[in-house]
Amino acid sequence: MKVLPITRKDAEPFIMNIHYAHRMPSISFAFGLFDNEELVGICTFGKPASPFLCMGICGKHNSKFVWELNRLVLKYNKPNQASFFISRCLKLLPSPMIIVSYADTAQSHVGTVYKASNFYFTGTTKERTDMASNSGKHSRHHLGDRTNRVVRSAKHRFIKFVGNKKEKKLFLKDLRYKIISIQN
Repeated sequence: MKVLPITRKDAEPFIMNIHYAHRMPSISFAFGLFDNEELVGICTFGKPASPFLCMGICGKHNSKFVWELNRLVLKYNKPNQASFFISRCLKLLPSPMIIVSYADTAQSHVGTVYKASNFYFTGTTKERTDMASNSGKHSRHHLGDRTNRVVRSAKHRFIKFVGNKKEKKLFLKDLRYKIISIQN
């Protein structure tokens, strides 16, 4: 198995046809998992939709370092494949970075892959409602009708620091969420 940078166009069929959300996120970095010459998985990273999230993780002064692992899609999802893939992707990212990712409770996801990849579990977001959007896009593209609401499920939040020991230590010191569990 090899992990290589790919284009947004390479990732799009996985995101639109296989991933449960069926919508394209913000993508700044995209990686592919190759088995021989076959693309069998994609992992993408982008800036989170909310600037408040970026400031809320480790403070405003660290907000430029916050990126979201926003799509992980594997065709076959073989044992240990996801954690192998994530670890290789993290090594290919520029550093330092603060990576946040979510496991969607509506999909019965509990974050097993993030736990296996030594992310910090920092709690679960609350279920809430957003103004409905057009064509299933993010709620920031809402239709303006405040009475037309859609439910946003609770999500388990995971955080990983990418960088040298000093950078990771500084990020950990500034982390504004309580760490609920650490996988060792």
